Amino acid sequence: MNREPDIDSALRSGHYAAKQIFCKDRLIAWSHRRRFDVGLALARGFRGRRLLDYGCGDGTFLAMLLATPDRPAEAVGAELDDYQVTDCRTRLGDRAGLSFLSIDSLDAPAHRGRYDAVVCMEVLEHAVDVDAVIDRLWRLLAADGTLLVSVPVETGLPLLMKQAARRVAGWRGIGDYPGTSPYNWREYCAGLFAGSEPHLPRPVYGGATPFHDHKGFNWMALRDRLARRFVIDRVVASPLRWLGPHLATQVWFVARKSRSEPDSPI
Repeated sequence: MNREPDIDSALRSGHYAAKQIFCKDRLIAWSHRRRFDVGLALARGFRGRRLLDYGCGDGTFLAMLLATPDRPAEAVGAELDDYQVTDCRTRLGDRAGLSFLSIDSLDAPAHRGRYDAVVCMEVLEHAVDVDAVIDRLWRLLAADGTLLVSVPVETGLPLLMKQAARRVAGWRGIGDYPGTSPYNWREYCAGLFAGSEPHLPRPVYGGATPFHDHKGFNWMALRDRLARRFVIDRVVASPLRWLGPHLATQVWFVARKSRSEPDSPI
């Protein structure tokens, strides 16, 4: 059996780790930890190979993966925020086989088709130009590589449960939920009965680097957009696989690269 990854002080001090898998609210911590557990189980198939975590945040996932017996030979974390890259290098940069760089540097020819696995966890729901990100992931992945994408479920019954949990957590000052994007009753109905088409206009925040929050995100619409560039082999639900994606709080897509070259530039 695989040994549980070691949880050391450098990992615990990460910004996202502190508010997610080490959150003082047990339900929030359990849900996030289960998402990581599913990702680790999927990524352990790339022992001794090259793996990229696109949008690595505070490096929690890579640090946990490298603490298992099934560590990749090379693990690279990439982030948009230079501060986040520097923080990851400071806390985790002394670990063999682990490095961090800016997402812009991935455009260099040396990274094209380099990675046997590309992990993209809780990133694409925030992307405004999601097709450009998907095209970049296509280029980074080796011809026979595997893409692992995790996104939240913000439709159907999970939407109602998650908005309620976020509101309560915000009232209690727990996690990262000081407030939530409000839904009116018509928007709740649209989310509850959403299909595979975008069902709500999505608010855009930020200036030089615009982003979406979770409001209006539709995992089924993203699945169809991913399928334009990748062959999706599996959809894995989290925190409990047996719930299936329509009742889960997150889903993982396991996909392989299609042979068609993306038309749009990176």
